[in-house]
Amino acid sequence: MPIQNKAMLITYSDSMGKNVKETHEVLNKYIGDAIGGVHLLPFFPSTGDRGFAPYRYDVVDPAFGDWSDVEALGEDYYLMFDFMINHISKKSEMYQDFKAKHDDSKYNDFFIRWEKFWEKAGEGRPTQHDIDMIYKRKDKAPEQEIDFADGTTEHLWNTFGEEQIDINVKSKVANEFFKETLIDMVKHGADMIRLDAFAYAVKKVGTNDFFVEPEIWDLLNKVQDILAPYKAIILPEIHEHYTIPQKISQHNFFIYDFTLPMTTLYTLYSGKTNRLAKWLKMSPMKQFTTLDTHDGIGVVDAKDILTDDEIEYASNELYKVGANVKRKYSSAEYHNLDIYQINSTYYSALGDNDKAYLLARAFQIFAPGIPMVYYVGLLAGTNDLELLEKTKEGRNINRHYYSKEEVAEEVQRPVVKNLLNLLSWRNKFAAFDLDGSIKVETPSETTIKITRQDKDGNNVAVLDADAANKTFTITANGETVMEQK
Repeated sequence: MPIQNKAMLITYSDSMGKNVKETHEVLNKYIGDAIGGVHLLPFFPSTGDRGFAPYRYDVVDPAFGDWSDVEALGEDYYLMFDFMINHISKKSEMYQDFKAKHDDSKYNDFFIRWEKFWEKAGEGRPTQHDIDMIYKRKDKAPEQEIDFADGTTEHLWNTFGEEQIDINVKSKVANEFFKETLIDMVKHGADMIRLDAFAYAVKKVGTNDFFVEPEIWDLLNKVQDILAPYKAIILPEIHEHYTIPQKISQHNFFIYDFTLPMTTLYTLYSGKTNRLAKWLKMSPMKQFTTLDTHDGIGVVDAKDILTDDEIEYASNELYKVGANVKRKYSSAEYHNLDIYQINSTYYSALGDNDKAYLLARAFQIFAPGIPMVYYVGLLAGTNDLELLEKTKEGRNINRHYYSKEEVAEEVQRPVVKNLLNLLSWRNKFAAFDLDGSIKVETPSETTIKITRQDKDGNNVAVLDADAANKTFTITANGETVMEQK
């Protein structure tokens, strides 16, 4: 089905039940019309990074079910799948064939061959300056050795984990793979494709190899052109300074709002609404808003919306106010790759406080765009320290595995009931149409009034909130929808 202006759930295939089929049952039975779409995090066979190191896209990992289960889910909800345009697993047919046949492989141009890449730049490259320029996710140069069956050795570009080998997006064979895979995804029910880590995909000598213009626009347009005949759209994923997503928005793509999470935390910690108001006035309607995702809470995304001092204040308050949040959970000790992300559930970041949490979600619902709610956030989940310590993976603090029975219990909690009711109302009320308007006022330092209205002015929703007291009133055409005293 085409995408709708209804909240989207972000979930793994085995996190609200054991597989896609159980997830579908749980959503129908306990979540209902609180959500209209599902971002099903990578469910393809993978060799690491919780699905983000896929080695093929043509089948569903048998642990999660099969295509019929995914397609059945797509009959009730609009769906988003992930496509890792930057990399693929070493277990892939492409890598294995290249390793076995070297230059005789049809995939000899599928990967970025480190030595050949720099050969074209001239003798003595890469220099240390070249290496230092690269926008990296690790301390050393982003390369990995490959030993071929013929006894020779080369290096391939490798931005992320050991299993995730970068794809040469300029090669003909890679572009054929992109087209075939994307069309197949749509045929299996994908209405949206999330382009994971796309900003790393274009590599060019003399640049930092991150969001390289104008080539990055060629890549995005190429992918969108493949999907256009099928009425599917792309959602480019990028964690960076808010000006980059806004630039993507100006090219008429949907974007993520990753600035809202930290800005909202600052608002609720400080009780001051000026920064939130500033951000809401700047935000485009054609976006998906977030407070939480499968990754950590982004810090860099809010830079210059919050001052450096305000970011530091919010980060320190998170560790002070947050329930069971410690700095070390976001450190190298717990395999945290991104030093600009904090590992915590959003509910625990607010001290497991129902009032603060529901107000945070009210802010999200009234923000421009379509709300995305991570499954742990939908159930107002607390930090999972047991899973964290068992795996020593920082992000697992926010990746609890809920059984069907647990979900049945969690939806009985008042904070979850209120959130589900709020989302259901928002999904149906025309004031939130993306072609409507938003007005943001700050009557005092601690208060904010957000008015959403449809383009004809027939439907008006108003949120009156006090960030210091965590109180709010929501009205729809003058009638009270929800009140928190």
